[in-house]
Amino acid sequence: MRFTDSDLQQDYFRLFDLPPGFALDLSRLEQAYRALQTQVHPDTAAHLSDVEQRLAMQYSTRVNEAYQTLRNPLRRGRYLLSLRGVDTQEETNTAMPLDFLMAQMNWREEIADARASADADALDGIASRLRAETRLLENQLSAALDEVADNALAAELVRKLRFMEKLAEEIHSAYDAIDV
Repeated sequence: MRFTDSDLQQDYFRLFDLPPGFALDLSRLEQAYRALQTQVHPDTAAHLSDVEQRLAMQYSTRVNEAYQTLRNPLRRGRYLLSLRGVDTQEETNTAMPLDFLMAQMNWREEIADARASADADALDGIASRLRAETRLLENQLSAALDEVADNALAAELVRKLRFMEKLAEEIHSAYDAIDV
């Protein structure tokens, strides 16, 4: 396969020949990823010139980056918004509805309590509830992006999902701390 700079400029959806949108057929993404990786893996370019080998490496890296982005709902939402020219302002806009912030505090207290008491069952329950809440937010994000094209709402939901991701990281850290 010959690689060009324009191949490296394709958006991630076009790269995998998928329709742009939050709702994504993950098995189709997986198939497209595997097919591309067999074509672009640097080992397949060993017989090419140095320039073409570098392009193959860049293309393989791009395919991996695209796959990792599209398979993760938070990253996919963030990416779709970036394609629309929307900055999610995750680092600068931390304003959230009061009820959401209160829920975050409650989650963190529960995680801290479970960690302090080395209660893996409590962590399991918290993790289960967190996954359910995250799926709800992901469904709302899908609707905001794909159905009503409400970019402002979608950006807020991405920020909320980032909070949920941080909570999931805290839960994993708590599990590690209690050596389950």
